[in-house]
Amino acid sequence: MRTDHFSRLLQPLVEKQWLAGAVTCVADQERILALEAVGFADLATRRPMRVDDLFWIASQTKPVTGTAMMMLVDEGKVSLDDPIERYLPEFKDLMVAVPEDTETTLLRRPNLPVTVRHILTHTAGMKFSSPVEQPTFDQLTLHQAALSYSMTPLAADPGTACEYSNMGVNVAGRIIEVVSGMDYVDFLDSRLFAPLGMRDTTFWPDDAMCARLAKTYKPGGANAALEEMPIGQLTQPLQDRSRRPLPAGGLFSTAADCVRFCQMVMGGGIFGGRRYLSEEAVETMTRKQTGDLSGQFGIGWKLDGAIGHDGAYGTHMGFDRERGLITVYLVQHAWFHGEGGNGRRIFEERAREIFAG
Repeated sequence: MRTDHFSRLLQPLVEKQWLAGAVTCVADQERILALEAVGFADLATRRPMRVDDLFWIASQTKPVTGTAMMMLVDEGKVSLDDPIERYLPEFKDLMVAVPEDTETTLLRRPNLPVTVRHILTHTAGMKFSSPVEQPTFDQLTLHQAALSYSMTPLAADPGTACEYSNMGVNVAGRIIEVVSGMDYVDFLDSRLFAPLGMRDTTFWPDDAMCARLAKTYKPGGANAALEEMPIGQLTQPLQDRSRRPLPAGGLFSTAADCVRFCQMVMGGGIFGGRRYLSEEAVETMTRKQTGDLSGQFGIGWKLDGAIGHDGAYGTHMGFDRERGLITVYLVQHAWFHGEGGNGRRIFEERAREIFAG
């Protein structure tokens, strides 16, 4: 297997300090076609990036949560069109905030109940987060988080707008707990991660994993050099299991693990001869669920040409059914400068040229 399809194209970005480092991976339904690393996981120590390095994949967690929910749909335990209050009674008194003028906001009942489909497609009218999720997002149990969301007025009636919301997906995680009778993390571990062989995917990287964790960077001062920064949305240390899991964005993972997850979904719900989801469930997840609204979302997935999802610090995984191609691009950058933000585009264009004709 060649190891320089993409690293040589991204190396100039590293040399100009527009990019600290990256792991790139291309796969088809059966195998990894190319897995490469370029640059540094730690600029201060000059530790080279390795293909098995760990990354905070953030909102790439959303399609994982969507998949877990669709497993329960397959089992007849949940319907996407059920009101969420059926499973979480605290949402029976949910209200919509209606601005009257610059100083007055009225509260009224929503025109429709919020459904499971709404919370997984960013059409529930929920805000991004609740006021109590400060200073980090990982301090509340899913039960506590759901209670805080139920007391946070909606910004719009359900189904009338598509606004990206962590709250909705976190509510989905709580519903998974209530319906399955299992802790959300235990459900993922037993139903997805262990069977798929996703051994490096976790909400709590241990000491050995943290030694493989790529550092996070942002553009520095006037000389535009990269500056290391912590993962601001999560409490440190990351190994501390008193931190709470985030169904909307808490996972850490590797390129190889992301590929396995994508192979299962692109394979119509089958991986390694085992069925995880029905074909109908996969078709629903990967088809636009937002109607005439501007947002391009399935159940947990973004639909922007290919089917995929990105993470807060520049990560991305996705697949193209027609080409039978999976791409995973892992970096840890809060912002980019220069041409650093073009790395994913450069990688994906070259991947299509080489492996999809």
